[in-house]
Amino acid sequence: MGKSAETPLSFVSRVSLVGRTDGTVKSLRGFKKTHHTVPDAVNAATSGFLARLCADELADEAEEFFQQAKLGLNYKRAQISLEISSPIAVLTTRDFIFELAYALDETDPAKYGVTRTLHRVRAAELAELAEFDALFASQFSAVAFALKKGVQVEAVIDAVEGLESGDGGTGVALKVDYPSDCRSCTLTVEGVDAAVVCDGATLEMRFARNGSPRELIAAFAEMRRAFALTKNRALTGLLG
Repeated sequence: MGKSAETPLSFVSRVSLVGRTDGTVKSLRGFKKTHHTVPDAVNAATSGFLARLCADELADEAEEFFQQAKLGLNYKRAQISLEISSPIAVLTTRDFIFELAYALDETDPAKYGVTRTLHRVRAAELAELAEFDALFASQFSAVAFALKKGVQVEAVIDAVEGLESGDGGTGVALKVDYPSDCRSCTLTVEGVDAAVVCDGATLEMRFARNGSPRELIAAFAEMRRAFALTKNRALTGLLG
């Protein structure tokens, strides 16, 4: 299979797949209602408290991923390792790194969030393997992409609004939304069920539902093609 700039395989090593879930602190197995209280702020002490509370859930999930990856992808001992230091666990294999991280919710410390991140996928062909796709089925809802040189959010907004007014005649149905201070902007493409949030340093393509690596990477490729079709340097450089 070819690996041109237009295929979903050529950029896999540069993106991170991200999934997020949440829950209440008091639902964690380590929380004892008889002598624990729910955090009302996020600081070093309460974050350390969460790390102790979530240790069992973190270890169980991390071990499950270790076993499934070892068996599903036929790894030998030297090709896979798991490091757990609550509230974070890191699964490292010869082909990718998968991280689990617990953290208190900044806006509601009575809740916690779990972020699952897959990155440093070494071989592009791995994304096409059914075993790899099954390992992370329904785990991710975003594709994060670091911009090598950064970009001015205002320039991105102006470029898309130029397309919306008919400049270039590309026919690409690309739309943009943004707050008054232009600290970020959100781009959508007709036919792609996702939105791209750009803050100048990173892009995050967010989906309405969780999917597998293959699904998210294919949708990301569609967004890249739409950007390339605009022939606008400010846009084509974003996902190049």
